[in-house]
Amino acid sequence: MRQPIAVLTGDVIASRRIADTPALYRVLDAALGRLADHYGGRFERYRGDGFQLALPTAGAALDAAVALRAALIMHSDERRWDARVAMAVGSDAWQADRALASADGPVFVASGRALDALAEGSAHLALTRPGTPRDAALALLVRYVDELVDGWSRYSAEIACLSLWHDESQQAMAERLGIRQPSVHKRLRTARWALLADTLDFFRHRLATEGPAP
Repeated sequence: MRQPIAVLTGDVIASRRIADTPALYRVLDAALGRLADHYGGRFERYRGDGFQLALPTAGAALDAAVALRAALIMHSDERRWDARVAMAVGSDAWQADRALASADGPVFVASGRALDALAEGSAHLALTRPGTPRDAALALLVRYVDELVDGWSRYSAEIACLSLWHDESQQAMAERLGIRQPSVHKRLRTARWALLADTLDFFRHRLATEGPAP
């Protein structure tokens, strides 16, 4: 039975220049595992810095990509940690109890090809929907989110990651982080969280309304 899925294929940027790769891989595995558990999906890591995450929720593609990049950036050491992430959305017979290594449906293939294309340019996010005409509006949204995340500091990534996972007040965030509420407010503004949250919501509902290609 076919179902709407999202497949995220990616790799860590300039991983060979990162001194503490064991720490990097721990953060990467924890972030991927958390996303897989949250959405009922599955992940696998390849060749050290390569990974794939499949989710049975097509609309969660951009949320997951942002959460993953935020986790990497916020845990960076002296060298910034970040990833290229190619998102593909469509329908597939894949189920979450099946390994990803043998998955070869059009959504998985499209995600891998999109990552190859990312490696040739400067963008770090891409969206493809096999069997569906290119949507210029969604492409522009992905480009906007990509540029926004590129500008994050570790503090911006941390507050965005916290906001993605916890629906709580600024005061509660301040207590969680051990800082004052005005500092939380400033970090949210610097991360452009209000605009990002609205963009993610629009993206999620747009995919849910249109549905993936059959």
